Amino acid sequence: MADTTSTRRRVKLYMLNEERQWDDQGTGHVSSIFVERLKGMSLQVRSETDGTVLLESKIQPDTMYQKQQETLIVWSEAANYDLALSFQEQAGCLEIWRKICQVQGKDPSVDITQDCLIDHGEHDEEFQEDSTIEDAPDAAQEIELPPCELSKLEEIWNIFTESSIQSTPIRKEKLSMAIENSGYIKKLLDLFHMCEDLDNMEGLHHLYEIFKNIFLLNRNELFEIMFSEETIFDVIGVLEHQPSSPQPSQHRTYLKETAKFKQVVPMTNKELLNKIHQTYRVQYIQDVILPTPSVFEENHLSSLTSFIFFNKVEIVSMIQEDEKFLSSLFTQLTSDDTEEAVRRDLVLFLKEFCTFSQTLQQDSRESFFKTLSSFGVLSAIEVILGLDDPQIKSAAIDIFSYIVEFSPSTVREFIMKEGQKQDDDDLLVNLVIDQMINDPDPELGGALQLMGVLKLLIDPENMIATSNVSLNAYYFNKTEKSEFLVFFYKHSMHVLTAPLYANTSEGRLSKDDFQSAQLQSLILELLTFCIEHHTFHIKNYIISKDLLRRVLLLLKSRHRFLALCALRFMRKIVGIKDDFYYRYIIKGSLFKPIVEAFIENGTRYNLFNSAIIELFEFIKMEDIKSLCAHIVETHMKELESVNYVSTFNSLKMRYEQQQDGLKDKLFESTSVLRNHRYRRDARTLEEEEEMWFDEDDETEDLDSMVPVSDVLRSSLDADFDHINRYIGSRKVNKDQSRESPPRLFNNRSTCININLRNNSPNTSPVGSPATSPTGSPTIPCPTPNSSPITPSEKALAAKRAGLVGLVDYPDEDSDEEEEDSETPTAKRPRLAT
Repeated sequence: MADTTSTRRRVKLYMLNEERQWDDQGTGHVSSIFVERLKGMSLQVRSETDGTVLLESKIQPDTMYQKQQETLIVWSEAANYDLALSFQEQAGCLEIWRKICQVQGKDPSVDITQDCLIDHGEHDEEFQEDSTIEDAPDAAQEIELPPCELSKLEEIWNIFTESSIQSTPIRKEKLSMAIENSGYIKKLLDLFHMCEDLDNMEGLHHLYEIFKNIFLLNRNELFEIMFSEETIFDVIGVLEHQPSSPQPSQHRTYLKETAKFKQVVPMTNKELLNKIHQTYRVQYIQDVILPTPSVFEENHLSSLTSFIFFNKVEIVSMIQEDEKFLSSLFTQLTSDDTEEAVRRDLVLFLKEFCTFSQTLQQDSRESFFKTLSSFGVLSAIEVILGLDDPQIKSAAIDIFSYIVEFSPSTVREFIMKEGQKQDDDDLLVNLVIDQMINDPDPELGGALQLMGVLKLLIDPENMIATSNVSLNAYYFNKTEKSEFLVFFYKHSMHVLTAPLYANTSEGRLSKDDFQSAQLQSLILELLTFCIEHHTFHIKNYIISKDLLRRVLLLLKSRHRFLALCALRFMRKIVGIKDDFYYRYIIKGSLFKPIVEAFIENGTRYNLFNSAIIELFEFIKMEDIKSLCAHIVETHMKELESVNYVSTFNSLKMRYEQQQDGLKDKLFESTSVLRNHRYRRDARTLEEEEEMWFDEDDETEDLDSMVPVSDVLRSSLDADFDHINRYIGSRKVNKDQSRESPPRLFNNRSTCININLRNNSPNTSPVGSPATSPTGSPTIPCPTPNSSPITPSEKALAAKRAGLVGLVDYPDEDSDEEEEDSETPTAKRPRLAT
């Protein structure tokens, strides 16, 4: 029972916007409760998804409520603020309608509520404005319409005109009730036939004004009478005789003979057929026959708009529920045996069907597109795009756009599934790209539409998991951002960029006509979008395919908009602030075409000139050091003469400041290295020798004595490694800073001679590339430009063999000689023995 009540009170809430279109406010459940805040019985609608309050509207005693089509309740809260409740079941609509009538004290059998008594406040105000007391009974009285006769036409016309001028709701409601209750519309249409048979133009003009005023009454009940199958063509005939037109229009002839309804798939539902016919004809009346909205007050035809809107909702719902019809539709659409003319009609019908679906609310649209997907609408579009008929392709693109705009994830999932079993050329996304590239329209209107569709497909912002989805769908949404982008760049990106590569294959533009330029500008716009949203994938593609070099060739195009698109592409890459891009640009010298284009443009002050200057200004302001150095070192000769802006001089100054900073840092680093070099002090070595000497005095067994070389080798090995690494790094730093840092070392290569001397006759001379008997290494110093070692130098090397100085500094020779002179000579023989 609870479920039945919930279904009965399930409603869709609509609000009329400023453009006189109904906006969906959500789906929920309605109830009539007493709201303390509003001090009265109110209509409350709570969302069925999260329980939030969508509407709280107090049932005012003087508010006019209308019950339409057995499932609609429409009313106005204030001026230009119309609301509507569309019930899922008639029983729910009737239940709420009874509550409204109970609060207002009305009979629930009526389809519209109103106050029969004049509000006393309004009456007092009118009385103060010299209105007579007898006016109140006249306003409350029923309106009596004169009999429908030719002789009374002018009198009838006056009554309707006065009612239109006197636009009080009570007066208009009284006239509407009188017309409905007396069957006046059908009687007026009988007069129309008489006047038309008699060629009574005066009577026909009166009837036109009468029916125009009936439309201005804005009552759904009267529309239902006029738009019924029996009367609608007669009403259209009346509207053909506009007094300002010298000749009557031929609307009936057009609707009956020219605009013919084609049943591409047989429809067995008669109600559906009648609803389709009615909606088309009423739409024609609103768009073609009736005067433009400027003639009417803005809100006078809101009920007519609502009538068409809800008709379309009903049509979509009835077709969606007819599985047999949809199955037959898609079977014929994808069959090879279907004739092209029939297929064209099927596609156009499906397009119209999807257009009507735009009137549905969110939940209903989701159900609608799920139904189409279950019948294979995307596979059908794939087949259609492979045909040669431009009209069919255009309709298929519109259908595809509707689906992508509502549910891009559904399309992405379909594309990835078909990618597992189809070639790249047959993929739906590649067929769409191919259609964009080969758009026959010179203005590329279809290509522009498809570019927007592709943006939606590859936009990571809508690749987010949503609530209330199945487990499989949830898993796909969690992974589609990474998987689909990988899929797109692997299977489709080469199709998108093919025209760009083809046009620049010879290092120049092979085609530079307007249509080719416009197509490439669309491709560049899409690629620029990718740079902004696909940082990783597009970066790998650009660098691996050398795409930027090809794009910059477009700077030579005679179409400035294309050159600006190429420059915008470069600007977007620089703006990402990615060192990978910067190294790619520097290595490929990709600023060269930009500088050349800038010089070629000369001093012309145009958008192209300003855009290039802005690019260099951005590099300067953001202090992109690598690009700044590259531009100054490579292109400053061409740019230094540009003095009407300070950008390039500032770039040069910024570069010089950077170089000065580098010199200072390099000088500081070399000073630190020099101050912290590893030297073994002579006194330390003396202490170690004394320790050995003392131990030697206490030990009689000289054969068991350990040589000093073995004692020191373990500590010296680490020192040797540190020194060798330092020498290697010094050579590298010397090459990098030949011009800027001061020369801190002498010109001779540092020579390290390590030889723990032994008095054995087989000991190699000092400085020879040999190894001592103790195993200590002797490190030679091969220097290409050095002279042979003289005997005096050998003697000096032998004198310094105690590892007092590991690095030969020219300014320290005197100090070392003094240390040698101070060292006791008596200990030297003992060390060698």
